[in-house]
Amino acid sequence: MSEAPARGGASPAGVIHDIGYQRYAGPRLGRRYAVRSLYVHSLRTAFGLGRSAKAKIFPWLVVSLIGAVAAVLTAIRAQSGQMLVPYVDFPEAITVLVLLFCAVVGPELVSRDLRGGVLPLYFSRPLRRGDYALAKLAALVTAVWLPLFGAQLLMFLGGAFSVDGLGAVWDEFGDFVPGVLYSGVHAVVFASLALLIASLAGRRAVAAGAVVAVFLATTPVVGVLSALGTETTRQLAALASPMTLVGGVGDWLFVPPGAGTDPARFGPLYGGAAVALVTACVILLLARYRRVAR
Repeated sequence: MSEAPARGGASPAGVIHDIGYQRYAGPRLGRRYAVRSLYVHSLRTAFGLGRSAKAKIFPWLVVSLIGAVAAVLTAIRAQSGQMLVPYVDFPEAITVLVLLFCAVVGPELVSRDLRGGVLPLYFSRPLRRGDYALAKLAALVTAVWLPLFGAQLLMFLGGAFSVDGLGAVWDEFGDFVPGVLYSGVHAVVFASLALLIASLAGRRAVAAGAVVAVFLATTPVVGVLSALGTETTRQLAALASPMTLVGGVGDWLFVPPGAGTDPARFGPLYGGAAVALVTACVILLLARYRRVAR
């Protein structure tokens, strides 16, 4: 529809075209659905699902290496009857692979959004800034834990077929569960710190390098304190690095007394330090996204 020309030959004030726009009348799924969708999308992104073949190379390479280590250990046990790496020691045996996975996947989840300037779209209703940060963190924790769990499950299935009797299988399951829980501790601590660091940089390469640097730069400090300090200092030296901090928590929770370590003396301190580290990372991550893209 158009307006008639004004008197005196003046040009029309404007033209209105009806092109059929209608208000959305479908279901509004709300905030919970948006958070769940973001979590699922981020988890798929962590493994390159729904993306190009190039995006799948590194995550699935790491998953394959972790699975290969588990398969070799299972085959050796089937042949020799000896378990070279117990379930609770498996996450520590592949710590480097877990670190590299976090260093690449963490920036993939958050740095791309920072650099692409799409955060204002995410933060339009109903998704809140805290929802975005926590959904990304949950996705990274899950992505780190799943390969560890899958590898330990493979080891458990191989071990269950290598022992005799239901009682032995139950004992095997009793060893398997602490290993899965310890993998969860690794996933939470590593993912929390890695995602916080990655959220500070828009370039994925810079963010990945920063994640590796923070984890590795603190490791020599542990060695120096262990070499120069007293006996108490040596027992507390592992607090200086997140990689060894997780090991102290594992010794406290899953290593029985008299097994070569003294986890009971400073174990609660290691547990409290791990909780404090994760809490601080979550608080800083939430604070980061309260200020970004304003």
